Amino acid sequence: MFELQNIKYIAFDADDTLWHNETLFTLTQNKFKQLLLKYHTEEWIDKKLYETEMKNLQHFGYGVKGFTLSMIETAVELSEGRIGGDEIGQIIGYSKEMLASPVELLEGVEEIISTLSQTYKLLVITKGDLFDQEGKIARSGIGEYFTHVEVVPRKTTDIYEKILSKQRIPIENFMMVGNSLKSDVFPVAQIGATGVHIPYQTTWAHEDAEADEIEKHNFIQLENIRKLPDLLG
Repeated sequence: MFELQNIKYIAFDADDTLWHNETLFTLTQNKFKQLLLKYHTEEWIDKKLYETEMKNLQHFGYGVKGFTLSMIETAVELSEGRIGGDEIGQIIGYSKEMLASPVELLEGVEEIISTLSQTYKLLVITKGDLFDQEGKIARSGIGEYFTHVEVVPRKTTDIYEKILSKQRIPIENFMMVGNSLKSDVFPVAQIGATGVHIPYQTTWAHEDAEADEIEKHNFIQLENIRKLPDLLG
């Protein structure tokens, strides 16, 4: 059972937990597929782009910039080097559009974050490019509610433990809220803290979890962020 009365610190993932993000990647990937249809089918383009992203995570990490480099590499590979400079320019243009896109908060986020900040210390712990994520937090209009923001290359048990140690947060007082089981919930459950999963409408395949993996972890699942205050009582 969860001792929710002990919770004093609540950390939130950013992308697809506080604001929409995956839909932006999906729209961009659809543009990318249309650009390459002269070379291959949509299904094959999807497959090769995903494989390239997975291969490149260790080099470029998460975020728009890494996604853009993977699109360019995939375009060169699938076109066998025939892709033109104008088409590469279009791909770069897609990434600039993504980076400049307005931050659209999920329904209820501003109200709930404002309410919770009156009782709890709130943090953001998110993956991605530092410049991009800090920019989105600044444009979101809710940055003032968070006492600390941590942008990390990946989310593992070691990284969560380092953050909690640095911020002097006892494990039993910590809750992590996010849309990704693999990044936001499982590692937190493994260190003995409270993980809350709030699924987003679309999940990147890399973040999907198998049923047997889900059964190994003890966590809370909510339909949406509006349910969080009721959970905490």
